[in-house]
Amino acid sequence: MDWQATSDSWAGGEPGQEPGLPAGFGRGGPWSTVAPSAALATALECAAGPAGLYEDADTDALVGIARQWAALESWAAAGKLATLRAMTCEDADGTPRLRRHPDLPDGWNDSLTYEISGALAMGPVSAGNLASLAWTLGTRLAGIGRLLADGTLTLPKARLIVQSFEPLADDEAARAEALILDELAGKTYPQVDRLAWRAALAVAPDVAERRRAAGERRARVTVFREDYGTVALSGRDLPAADALTGHANVLARAREYQASGLFDGQSASTLDALAYVDLLNGVSVQERIAYTRSATAERADGPSDDGHGNDDDTGPGNGDGDRPGPGDGGQDEPDGPGEPDDPRTPAPPLAEVTVPLTTLQHRAERAGDNRLLGPLDPVLARDLAAAAARSPKSRWEVTIVDENGYATGHGIARPRHSGQEPPPPTGPPGRALPARVNITITEAFLHQLAAQVTQVAQPRSGAPPGAWQLTPSKPGTWTLTLPGGRRLAVRLDVVPTYDCDHRYAVSSYLPGDRLRRLIQIRDHECTWPPCSRAARESDFEHAIPYDKGGVTDACNAGARSRRCHQVKQMPGWTVTQPRPGWHAWRTPTGRTYVQEPWRYIA
Repeated sequence: MDWQATSDSWAGGEPGQEPGLPAGFGRGGPWSTVAPSAALATALECAAGPAGLYEDADTDALVGIARQWAALESWAAAGKLATLRAMTCEDADGTPRLRRHPDLPDGWNDSLTYEISGALAMGPVSAGNLASLAWTLGTRLAGIGRLLADGTLTLPKARLIVQSFEPLADDEAARAEALILDELAGKTYPQVDRLAWRAALAVAPDVAERRRAAGERRARVTVFREDYGTVALSGRDLPAADALTGHANVLARAREYQASGLFDGQSASTLDALAYVDLLNGVSVQERIAYTRSATAERADGPSDDGHGNDDDTGPGNGDGDRPGPGDGGQDEPDGPGEPDDPRTPAPPLAEVTVPLTTLQHRAERAGDNRLLGPLDPVLARDLAAAAARSPKSRWEVTIVDENGYATGHGIARPRHSGQEPPPPTGPPGRALPARVNITITEAFLHQLAAQVTQVAQPRSGAPPGAWQLTPSKPGTWTLTLPGGRRLAVRLDVVPTYDCDHRYAVSSYLPGDRLRRLIQIRDHECTWPPCSRAARESDFEHAIPYDKGGVTDACNAGARSRRCHQVKQMPGWTVTQPRPGWHAWRTPTGRTYVQEPWRYIA
């Protein structure tokens, strides 16, 4: 199932006499947590009634029914795969039915592959892939197969994990599976993707590098027809730094169009597409704006027919988008590096890159992260950080995390002196990546660096002297040294996780810049568990509303996407913080979903 209730779940008994359907599927009811089975299918059918209208079911029961149908769907998929898996074994007389060796997923027999293809009305290649998936979930990743069978995972999520672990050796796949088995319940597809890749990188960080190198040799541009009859133009298997820089250029161009005021009514995604095509076709900003202004003037006297309605699913404020919503509040501390000199010019978009300090210093091979690409293997994380160091527009931050990965400290790095900064090192064309780089470090390693303040740092092989060094300076301030010798000062603030001493509280409705920034670092994403909108692009929201006595403080604040914010304000919805950083959402049906602080890798 996609989402599991927490403390309100109730362990039901074995199916028996009808315990009052459909009410038995409500929260705490005897059918609400029954494992998927034929008996559960019968009960669901009975609950639907003769016409399938669920006339006797209230909203609470319908939520439980939907959850159990989802579990049954996964159970049925597991049953189909088990059948295919049985076909991969040999007959009793030793005649191979699908492969020559019962212990290997090789040697698919075309005859049986086509049997599957005809029976399931799918192409032979897809049939072979499905048979391979069945074998993998029964042997190599049997734990994932069990989660599919009991309804914890849907088939697409199970397939995603299999694909993520495909480059791993069998023993590595087993270790990666063990890392995530207890974390998968209640996770969305993108969250499962992130967990799987983090686990794969944890057990074999070099596998991703080899796979990426092979993929980049297949770089290409493709043109294909979309479902609506429109055409897609896509660059595939591109180098990460170049692709992120290109994406940032598209967003920067789109922001210029938006700032002109001539594109009102067009969604953010529409402007992104327009900017993409203009950049490919060599159309300048001035040419596009002049053309649009002229076309607008020609229509001024005619009837209004905009034709570009701002679809709520793609425009600003959507919880699943990648654009700031109307409640974003802008960049924190706008005097930092990377901000435009002309206040009328939109701030250039910055790629978000998180990378552990130990990875940058080659002390460990720990994964980084990027919001567009997901988990980054160590080599790619170092490559993107180096590309960011070559851009004078990049911004730098440091986040301190505890043993659980929760943020406990954070600071923005600024030039140590107000004078001219040394120019960034040169590199290949297009390899300078304007980015906001968040360097993570554990509390234990930070204390170790503080204890070594009297020691002289020795240059590491392959890096300029002093590159990626974090050293203490005056009390409360550290010095971050980037490649090329640039030195930045970092003042660390306490992130209000676990405890709230009210040091950042304000009496006004709007928070101060520091409080807003630290809440964004602590939460990282919208605090409604299925929502993945970045905290920087979400509202700063009071759990207890300000007009009902709620304080503007870390113990009453959280990141909410604009849409999630609006849902939370509807009747029957509440959000509380059992402790700072933990957000408990209670729905009108009484179900509770808890989101913990973001777990960083350091």
